[in-house]
Amino acid sequence: MPARSANHIGHPKPLDEKLTINIGCVDLGQIDLLVQEGFYANRTDLIRTAIRNQLSKHQAVVRQVVTRNTLVLGIQHYSAADLKAVKAAGEMLQIRVLGLASIDADVTPALALATIESLTVLGALHASPAVKAALRERTAGA
Repeated sequence: MPARSANHIGHPKPLDEKLTINIGCVDLGQIDLLVQEGFYANRTDLIRTAIRNQLSKHQAVVRQVVTRNTLVLGIQHYSAADLKAVKAAGEMLQIRVLGLASIDADVTPALALATIESLTVLGALHASPAVKAALRERTAGA
């Protein structure tokens, strides 16, 4: 399947995704206390640590689901050249990623529709708004 790592030359490391959460005042106060006492550098440090601890705790389940659902774990990058090769071969892709799926900005909606049969991304999808709109009906959860 034509796909390159996002660490390929010319593809910068993806930025972290921003999340917004609501948290109770008491919990927030306890977080601030731990930061004040030097256990964590800041609120974000504590929250990232807590998330990593929970993900580590459930790592076996994650691995089982990744295997069962044949997901690619990590970063999958698709260029226009990759998709043109798929089209020339008369094939269609079933993209299934846990992490980041990245589709180059020069990929047209028509090329995406001609080459991507289905798209499942648990994490982040980086693609142009036009390609995202074109693939909406082929995206899991659409």
